Amino acid sequence: MWEPDGWDVRCRIGVLTPHGDVGPESELQAMAPDGVQVHAARVPFGAMAAGGEMDPTIPLAPVEAFVQPPHIDEAAALLAAAPLGAIGIGFTSSSYVSGPDREVELVERLQQRTGGIPVVATCAAAVAGCSALGVQRISLVNPPWFDRELDLLGARYFESQDLTVVQHGPCGLPSNQRSINPSQLFAWVVEHTPDEADAVFIGGNGFRSVGVITALEQDLGRPVLTANQSLLWGLLRPAGSHARPAGYGALFALPSADHP
Repeated sequence: MWEPDGWDVRCRIGVLTPHGDVGPESELQAMAPDGVQVHAARVPFGAMAAGGEMDPTIPLAPVEAFVQPPHIDEAAALLAAAPLGAIGIGFTSSSYVSGPDREVELVERLQQRTGGIPVVATCAAAVAGCSALGVQRISLVNPPWFDRELDLLGARYFESQDLTVVQHGPCGLPSNQRSINPSQLFAWVVEHTPDEADAVFIGGNGFRSVGVITALEQDLGRPVLTANQSLLWGLLRPAGSHARPAGYGALFALPSADHP
């Protein structure tokens, strides 16, 4: 009799996202299993203008500023006022710039503002996903708007977590979020994935990529992880959900016992 109204969900998760970026919540909701709803809070990001516009490359200073108090702390506290099971930080590049130790400090600081609601960082979730999949050697594909320095920081991040980065670099596609075409991304990743890589990680929560995961895995014959896929995987269990998406890669096919 009644039409769906969005209230009858089993699990609600939150994501902290740059103020003009619709990518993280769009991809998270697209992947979310039935009964899981995504809610976003926006954090000022100095490299992003109205309409989500950015320069062809983003400078490091606003990336680092994104995770500094007070804005992200206040956004986390406001988001935590909703009945959520877990909150994710939808911003890969801040972890690249900060490094793993400061990423842990950020998570701990935000959890002091969320009243005990777990906080999950994208890169930490990706590292946990690689471990669960038995991955040791990764090919790192970063957004075209990451410059060489930010890309190198990403490689150093994963290498510091006992992963071998066999190849890394910004993706050679147009440096505009809305210009990313899944078919072009698929072709670029296939062409540039070295044989010695156990898996591919596509960084950048604002980098349109989850739609090509299954096709890439079928073509490459190895796991493919992305920022938002890893973040959702890292959020579901702390949020109290054992549901998994249908598709979106080997990561979600793992038994729940393999989830951290």
